[in-house]
Amino acid sequence: MILCMLCCCVVLVCAFVPGLTEQIAIKLYGEKAVQSEEENGNLQYPDYSVSSATTAGLNWDNMPFRGNGSYIVPGKEQIKAPEEARGKNGYQGIQETASDVEDEEAQKLADDLQSGSLGDELTFYDLYYPYYAMLEPTMQELYRQIYANARDLIKDFKPVVDVTEDQLYTVFEAVVGDHPELFWVETGYSCKRTRDGSIVEISLSFYELSERLESAQREFENAAEVILQGARELATEAEKEKYVHDALAEQIRYSIAAPMNQSAYSALVNGETVCAGYARAFQYLMQQLGIPCYYCTGYSGEDHAWNIIYVDGLFRNVDLTWDDGDTVSYEYYNCSDKAFASTHMRKGLSVYLPACPEEGAKPQEVSALDGIRGLINPNPIEPMTLENRGEYFPEKKNSTSVSPSMDEAALRKAGITASDVLTSLDAYYKDCEAKMVKAGTGQIQFSNCIPAGLWDSVENAYSSNAYLKGYANATLKQLGAEQLAVTIQAVRLSGDYYRLYHIVATW
Repeated sequence: MILCMLCCCVVLVCAFVPGLTEQIAIKLYGEKAVQSEEENGNLQYPDYSVSSATTAGLNWDNMPFRGNGSYIVPGKEQIKAPEEARGKNGYQGIQETASDVEDEEAQKLADDLQSGSLGDELTFYDLYYPYYAMLEPTMQELYRQIYANARDLIKDFKPVVDVTEDQLYTVFEAVVGDHPELFWVETGYSCKRTRDGSIVEISLSFYELSERLESAQREFENAAEVILQGARELATEAEKEKYVHDALAEQIRYSIAAPMNQSAYSALVNGETVCAGYARAFQYLMQQLGIPCYYCTGYSGEDHAWNIIYVDGLFRNVDLTWDDGDTVSYEYYNCSDKAFASTHMRKGLSVYLPACPEEGAKPQEVSALDGIRGLINPNPIEPMTLENRGEYFPEKKNSTSVSPSMDEAALRKAGITASDVLTSLDAYYKDCEAKMVKAGTGQIQFSNCIPAGLWDSVENAYSSNAYLKGYANATLKQLGAEQLAVTIQAVRLSGDYYRLYHIVATW
């Protein structure tokens, strides 16, 4: 049992450390084969290590890859909270409760249930509401509907657009992430779905103070105004940020038992909260000062929340919770992603937020209307190999299938038959899915072979996250798993073929 556990740990580390996969390839497929290819100068490692997130409903067309805007996901195994910060987390992810309904009930809901408020009059600027900017247009309609119904205290409604369960989760996460002012909305919801997976009813959950919302909003706004008045008197954005940071640290006490501790209300009005409340309060106040500030969620030894703020031309990480000690600290104030790499790892939609470069980096230019779109990152990957591809990495227009003339001698040399070569992207997806489903969850390794002419399409599938729809989402569903991490190494064979080595972890 101990040996088995050790092996599993080693393979899981390999899934997040691409450099180790060469050794796996040697063990699996023979040192001689790998060495001979390396000696011939044909060994190439265009690595991708992608942590899966809920991506249904995201608008990839408006998310160009930019080298100075890509967040690099650190390996989870290296994330450790410092001793003084351990236990100061408390973030709770989105909680969904879904139930199935028969056709008759679904039709009755369609006939009788109202859509509630649609929010057609609402406008959400990309610079201040990045999660809205990530969504495709139809999902933005649903976002506005959820926001409007939450604002108007309408709990039950039918979606204004056709939506799947995965898409609904993404959109709800986006609304919660963008709007700390909806402090009476719990970070969970329920829904009803038909046999084909379509959502026919959405039910929001509100805290009890929603029953006295008007007075609660006055309390919230008054508490915020006390801090905002002092901040407005300062000249620069940097001074305002520091003032708000210090004021909240002095006012708030960390308490895992605090009521409504996922809300900005718990921090501003009650003065007791967890990391989620710290981050939402900081986000709200900076928004009121006209300074872009985002709610960022992830992992820091436990689930955790902090902020990303745009000041002096660069995005920066701020962890107010960890800065709030016996005295106010600035150890986690305006930090780069590199500085946070050993303690913080983004998850969920937050991986697509702009990167936080090191001091002295080229300014990340934004505008009030659409500048953030150029910095929303569709390709949050660990390896650094894509960083030097220029300021803009456009989607490649490659054929998804090739018809090569098979070099059977070259294939035999590599121990491959002509029937093993996958000549289309669809065939590649099906092969990956079949091998993963057969192997089951956990850490697995497998390889397949493609013509060199198909590599650009496979590469683009990972850099654009198209592989999620291609095979990953379906595979996760069949395995009953939620997360996937994959590392791929491509070895150039003679005869213009690539052997693709995969190390995959699912859990």
